[in-house]
Amino acid sequence: MTEQNSAPKKTSLLTRFRNHALLGTAAVAVVVGGLAGQAVVGSRSPAYADAVRIQPTTQMPSFADLVDKVKPAVVSVRVKADVADDVSDEGDGNGFSFPNPGQFPPGSPMERFFKQFQDQQRNGQNGPNGQRKPQMHKSVALGSGFFISEDGYVVTNNHVVDGASDFTITDSAGKEYTARLIGTDPKTDLALLKVDAKEKFTYVEFAPGETRVGEWVVAVGNPFGLGGTVTAGIVSALGREIGAGPYDDFIQIDASVNKGNSGGPTFNLNGQVIGINTAIYSPSGGSVGIAFDIPAATAQRVIADLKDHGEVVRGWLGVQIQPITPELADSLNLKEAKGALVAEPQDGSPALSAGIKSGDAILTVDGKTVDDARNLAQIIAGYSPNSTVKLGIWRNGKPETVDVKLGKLPGEQKQAAAQEDVKPASVADLGLSLSRSPDDKGVVVSDVDPNGTAAEQGIQAGDVILAVGGSEVSRPGDVEREVVDAKKAGMKAVLVRVKSGDQTRFVALPFGKA
Repeated sequence: MTEQNSAPKKTSLLTRFRNHALLGTAAVAVVVGGLAGQAVVGSRSPAYADAVRIQPTTQMPSFADLVDKVKPAVVSVRVKADVADDVSDEGDGNGFSFPNPGQFPPGSPMERFFKQFQDQQRNGQNGPNGQRKPQMHKSVALGSGFFISEDGYVVTNNHVVDGASDFTITDSAGKEYTARLIGTDPKTDLALLKVDAKEKFTYVEFAPGETRVGEWVVAVGNPFGLGGTVTAGIVSALGREIGAGPYDDFIQIDASVNKGNSGGPTFNLNGQVIGINTAIYSPSGGSVGIAFDIPAATAQRVIADLKDHGEVVRGWLGVQIQPITPELADSLNLKEAKGALVAEPQDGSPALSAGIKSGDAILTVDGKTVDDARNLAQIIAGYSPNSTVKLGIWRNGKPETVDVKLGKLPGEQKQAAAQEDVKPASVADLGLSLSRSPDDKGVVVSDVDPNGTAAEQGIQAGDVILAVGGSEVSRPGDVEREVVDAKKAGMKAVLVRVKSGDQTRFVALPFGKA
């Protein structure tokens, strides 16, 4: 063994010496090659900006201290409501349908049995008309909430408390309190409860300022009735519209949120509430990492109104509006496809009283830019009734300013009806056949070429064209004239105001396709 080991040692020394020399040569070659390469690139190639580089953090943040502070302010909300069974003459209210006696042979035991049973159901214990009385039972629902004051005000979702009469709050220590309902706002899905107790509660505040995409967030709530559950993630997106209501402006987060989290808070790393969990996107019914929060700014305004008045009072402008598409912007000679286009001011509305007209594009409110129609609704809703706002509008190709004193948003809004049709006349460039209206208010679309531009823009037979190119029309010839004038003016499209059913909107119809 000794002899075998000694030879490699000698070879190893020699090899080590040779390797040193080779490595040294390679190192020199690499350095020289690198310098030469830099010299060549520097002399022949342009200089480029450096790519974005972010120094990574050494470790993930811990949420333990944050959770310790905010968890006592988060509560479980349990509500009870009286719910009527869905009953009928042929069912028991639990989804079971009784057979009809007529399906059995006449005189058979089964026919007699079910006929006797049916007669019993229609007499005595039932209503005066023979209908079975609905059976009432208590329904229990669970959600989440959080204290916003030391004297016991609790924020949650409207859909958690909707229709309920008994409210129980359970804190993180398991202690239960009876609460009363202060007010709800179905339009934003928010509700305010109040716990009347002598003790002072730990509470949290709404976050000031804007939330940023990519921020770390922590959701705390009561998923599936488990209580005190903490999940973490980031802000995935802002300004999400999910069709929940007229003031959709949700924060999207990827923290795991499930049934029972509704009404619970989402915190930033400062322990401030950036949003209230209200909905999830879930093809399967479970969390898939897409949840939606009501923003703190919205919640703060709504909750303040509920606390002070028991309801939310919003400003009302009174216009039917639509987004300004690039085609509409071109038709209006606007540089950008921003703002909200007034399709029609409503009868008796503040907008009509202030002189707002169909075809006006509302671009600003008190100097604040209006991004689109939805944004205008959100801005106006943020004002109190009787507030006076300064609207920056675009009318007939030039800017104007109109002062409007807002009213109170009514529960129902009036809308006009559509017209009928007679005697068609064709407007080939738009792919339309038109008819006079019996009352000469607008021109009726009697037929639409399925391959024409009008069909592409959603115009249908039965729609009424009220104006073309800013001018009101009452005959098919009026439409023809305005189309010709728009072409002569070098326009790429003609702006048409159309009434479909009860809704009025503007449509930009491009030329060149019959």
